[in-house]
Amino acid sequence: MTTMAPRDAAPRPGVQRKRLRVLGIDPAATGPTGYGVVETDGRACRMLRFGALGARRPVDFPARLREIHALILELIEEYAPDGLAVESVFTALNMKTALRLAEVRGVVMLAAAQGNVPVHSYSPREVKASVAGYGHASKQQMQLMVRALLRMAQTPEPSDAADALAVALCHIQAARARARWAAADGFRPGKPASRSRPAAARIPVLR
Repeated sequence: MTTMAPRDAAPRPGVQRKRLRVLGIDPAATGPTGYGVVETDGRACRMLRFGALGARRPVDFPARLREIHALILELIEEYAPDGLAVESVFTALNMKTALRLAEVRGVVMLAAAQGNVPVHSYSPREVKASVAGYGHASKQQMQLMVRALLRMAQTPEPSDAADALAVALCHIQAARARARWAAADGFRPGKPASRSRPAAARIPVLR
């Protein structure tokens, strides 16, 4: 499933905006693993591709891991992302599910390493707080916010794909925050750079 967002307005003459392209992954132990590619020029974000790799019935887990690994390699090859953002393991899961989810994350991170793409991990609460402004937002709320932020004509389906787009948006917001902190430190000679991670701020709705 591929949909192109509206074109962004051209930057002012002489202004160079560094583009950041992020591959977001919402790993799943049993259900579909969502993926989404988002690009930003520092001012606006647009979706390049999203979808979900469905689970086998009955589940052949080793084959599923192989499919996920192949998908990530394919996406990296096609879109050459600057970073891969993946949702971390939810601690409230039972042990068996958590272990399987960790294995899915493992093949995702392996594919990223093979493609020389940096990996960034965010908790479900971090993603929800960054995108929806609320750490306990529902799946429907996340889908609506992702649609608004990326100016999509339709609500992204399935929800796993919307979650993957949200993970990518979360990383873009975190990267912006880190860049602002780095710039602020640069204006204060002699002050050591802060090692603390800035809190994720809500991404403004783009119009």
